Amino acid sequence: MTDTITTEDVIAGLLASLTLEQKVRLLTGASFWTLHDEPQIGLDTIVVSDGPAGIRGQLWDERDASANLPSPTSLAASWDVERVHRLGQLIAAEARRKGVAVALGPTVNIQRSPRGGRHFEAFSEDPWLSGVIGTAYVRGVQSGGVGATPKHYVANDSETDRMTVDVRVDERTLREVYLAPFERMVVEGGAWLVMSSYNSVNGVTMTENELLRSPLKEEWGFDGVVVSDWMGVRDTVAAAVSSQDLAMPGPQGVWGDALVEAVRAGSVAESDVDEKVRRILRLAGRLGALDGVEAATPLAEPWSQESVDALLREAAADGMVLVRNEGGLLPLAPADPDSDGTGGRIAVIGQHARVARSQGGGSATVFPQHVVTPLDGIEEAFGADRVRFAPGARSTESVLPLDGRVATDPVTGEAGVHVRFLDAGGAVLLDEHRLSGRLIWLGDPVLGETAVVEATATFTAPEDGEYAVGFAGLGLFRFEVDGELKSDGLFFPEGTDPFMAFLNPPKQSFPLRLSAGQTVGLRLEHRPQMQAGLAAVMFTLGYEEPFSDSAEELERAVALAAESDTAIVVVGTTETLESEGFDRAGLGLPDGQDELVRRVLAANPRTVVVVNSGGPVVLPWLDDAPAVVLTWFPGQEMGGALADVLTGSREPGGRIPTTWAAREDDVPVWQVEPVDGKLFYDEKLNVGYREWVRRQQLGGPAPAIPFGHGLGYTTWELGATTLDGLTASVPVRNTGTRPGKQVVQAYLSRVTASDLDRPVLWLAGYAVVHADPGETITATIELEPRSLQHWSVDDHAWRTEPGVYALRLGTSVAALGTPAEFTV
Repeated sequence: MTDTITTEDVIAGLLASLTLEQKVRLLTGASFWTLHDEPQIGLDTIVVSDGPAGIRGQLWDERDASANLPSPTSLAASWDVERVHRLGQLIAAEARRKGVAVALGPTVNIQRSPRGGRHFEAFSEDPWLSGVIGTAYVRGVQSGGVGATPKHYVANDSETDRMTVDVRVDERTLREVYLAPFERMVVEGGAWLVMSSYNSVNGVTMTENELLRSPLKEEWGFDGVVVSDWMGVRDTVAAAVSSQDLAMPGPQGVWGDALVEAVRAGSVAESDVDEKVRRILRLAGRLGALDGVEAATPLAEPWSQESVDALLREAAADGMVLVRNEGGLLPLAPADPDSDGTGGRIAVIGQHARVARSQGGGSATVFPQHVVTPLDGIEEAFGADRVRFAPGARSTESVLPLDGRVATDPVTGEAGVHVRFLDAGGAVLLDEHRLSGRLIWLGDPVLGETAVVEATATFTAPEDGEYAVGFAGLGLFRFEVDGELKSDGLFFPEGTDPFMAFLNPPKQSFPLRLSAGQTVGLRLEHRPQMQAGLAAVMFTLGYEEPFSDSAEELERAVALAAESDTAIVVVGTTETLESEGFDRAGLGLPDGQDELVRRVLAANPRTVVVVNSGGPVVLPWLDDAPAVVLTWFPGQEMGGALADVLTGSREPGGRIPTTWAAREDDVPVWQVEPVDGKLFYDEKLNVGYREWVRRQQLGGPAPAIPFGHGLGYTTWELGATTLDGLTASVPVRNTGTRPGKQVVQAYLSRVTASDLDRPVLWLAGYAVVHADPGETITATIELEPRSLQHWSVDDHAWRTEPGVYALRLGTSVAALGTPAEFTV
């Protein structure tokens, strides 16, 4: 009888054939986005790419477009694990199309505070929901033969001083809130990678923290690769003896020769190196990148553009939340205006309608093939002859990137921009035609020899007006308009964190009054400098559209609303308010937008307000608006999906996964700035709605939009709850006239007195129900035993406290039925 040779046997044999130097080489990236190959053992290069809301590939380049998914908060708002799984499969197909084997996502940090800069990139304030949605994403990605990377492990829940902040959090809170989503994605989702975070937890930076060993590897059985956040590994020996496996990016880093010397000196055991390499080879085998090892699953094939667009439109609509719909204003009839009197002229107001935010800023950003703006979608649905537009208020202070509508490459004559890389002597190293003035290069080899990056374009005014042309960037720039020098110097905001400034650079712009068709030549020079030790260039050559005096624009928008049958106002955040790299200073919309909404509401009682933000904003006019729709950052099909929701061709399927406050002063967790380098999670288990409910019981304020809330276009009735063991069921009847979707949510609470500090209630399950008019569906929710457990700090284990518990079902945390009590 012949013994079967396992994958682990193959990996062990390959590992034994490598020298120490060869092994150590594999532990640091080969470049910004690649891992080293090793021909001797049949190990191919592995390419990784950012992937929370789309796969970018190795180049941040508009010429290789990417599918732009709705933001993760939007996905969680759908509460639909099947669709999230399907979107994960799309991520895998996009990755393999671009030659990428590892997606650096999902981001599953907790939305601890609405001020968190990457709030939009995470799923929810609730750890259970975050874990459930994140697990569906991981499974979807990996079903297509692409590694998923839950990040950032752990407690990287805000951006201020994220490289150095020391998060102080007690053991029970860490387990029940912040580690819980990662546990589910590892144990149930089978994640192939986990990314360690920049921050420290309880005094130890995460790339050296014992939490990588236990619970991640030892307790949860994680057999994949712990990859660092970029430049997160800082100490040769401390990181090597920890359970950190892979340091990114490369080829430079703190391991390499220094780690070889540390092993030779006995500071690091070679067995520690072997264990890291073993995990990298195991990953390579799963990805089909190691000779002699069959890939874990067939690799995904590219999707048709039609299939991509259809899924993204459906997903965007299903994440949109209808917050208010007084008098049944929505849906709007897309029929002929004379058919029933509900059509007529439509005023679309707000710059966000024309320049939509489909995605958040920072590493999650991709270049989509197209973006359907709200104005595009509304004109398509209602007819361009019925729709008129006015900006009303300025929505952004940055410049819009030049694109083919307004710019021509002066060298090729094609629509777009021309870029040249010049060495110190002025010789051209590389020149290329680009489609956009938004230009980014990270770690590209050509930057090593580049002294100047030059971008040139011919700008053509599409209409009469006063424009501004200029740039946004960090560092040394020289800018000319028709050969006239406009700016030359170092642009770096004083007292600003370099990483924050790199992602949100200062703007320089210069006014020009132009006639329609008039052209001007633009030339921008940038001298690259090292960013955090890496060759990195990011700048925008752009323009600002004509915008009259603010008071005049406001009055024009109000007049347009008053003379229209229906007004749709689109407002939202900007890249200067909501992005990776910095936390939000406040929760207000940009200056002028609240006043715009108020004035339009006063002018036209048939006004729909659309809020295009990634995270919560304060809406002081909420109670006065008859209809309010939250879109989040809904991806490239935003406009079509919004039109579907406004016309009722699709149900607004979203339910709030993160609480929205009525006032900034009401927010339970406001502070995200460390004090003396430390950030204390003093709220403990009471994150998000848990603290809102606790405060309300003590007479505190109610939120503007409670967790789980969302309306549709029909009405519902929930019957009596039946509980059989840990299986809850409830009849759900559609009492309206349209088919609809309802999310029945299950919350647990403790009835008998407890020696433990517990939340007033906590989410323990849900069921998504689709029903036709008059139809009754029985919603069944299986509660997990873990939902009744707590983490015992006495014996460091999960324990169930005996006593009486209550289960309440409802349609939000603020709309729950009669409790069903049971004893454990």
